[in-house]
Amino acid sequence: MTAMSFTLVVWTVAALAGFLGALTGLGGGVVIVPVLTIALGVDIKYAIGASLISVIATSSGAAAAYVKEGYSNIRIGMLLEIATTVGAILGAYLAAFTSTHVIAIIFGLVLLQSAYQSLFNGSPETGPPMESDSLAKRLRLAGDYPLNGAPQKYGVQNVPAGFGLMFGAGALSGLLGIGSGAVKVIAMDRAMKIPFKVSTTTSNFMIGVTAAASAGVYLSRGYIDPRVAMPVMLGVLGGAFLGTKVLVHARVKTLRIIFGSVILLLAIEMIMNGILGKV
Repeated sequence: MTAMSFTLVVWTVAALAGFLGALTGLGGGVVIVPVLTIALGVDIKYAIGASLISVIATSSGAAAAYVKEGYSNIRIGMLLEIATTVGAILGAYLAAFTSTHVIAIIFGLVLLQSAYQSLFNGSPETGPPMESDSLAKRLRLAGDYPLNGAPQKYGVQNVPAGFGLMFGAGALSGLLGIGSGAVKVIAMDRAMKIPFKVSTTTSNFMIGVTAAASAGVYLSRGYIDPRVAMPVMLGVLGGAFLGTKVLVHARVKTLRIIFGSVILLLAIEMIMNGILGKV
């Protein structure tokens, strides 16, 4: 494969990854890492480095649009980002000394359960808004988002559980280079009872900061190659902008199906790569 062909293939895959990342809040790494390593033969360390750059690009491309539309909850994002950033730095440093095979398998099993819940046990998005618990009220985390042309208020619950899950999400981001948006969305949607569209958009707002914390470590170790990272970044950025336009008009049930399907594929990929020692 020539250098030009390689660049075009990477750009095309990255554009698809950016679209899915913006639509589901997962970040582009769920597609980028396996394609670069398995299909294109890129060393996994460099694939993770490019993936982290793609996650930053996804967040940069999608977050501004979602904040403007009134979907992202910046207050929640800034609070939870404390946990994910600390976890990401720890995970990035542990990546050099820790075998990720078992972590990938456990992560995949957790995602299988999450995919089942998203596909077959999705919570309704309509109905009376949920009240915040006492801690969420003190932190003033409740907010509203556009629903059927009018602002829909919502509450927040189980902040400590969400904070703990975010620390784990950050550690996985540093270890596996996937952005760990899956865990972020699940933590906000399931644990903290935040509406799904708010969860995905706030995840997009957060994943860039988490990835930046990890990317600094990979950059210092020489694992970010511009020949790979540049087409990945440009493709993801374009796909992310397209994803933002689709999400604001999409039905929540459709988004849950897409999210659950991508999570299911990610779970299978993680388990197989962990068993075969490819991650």
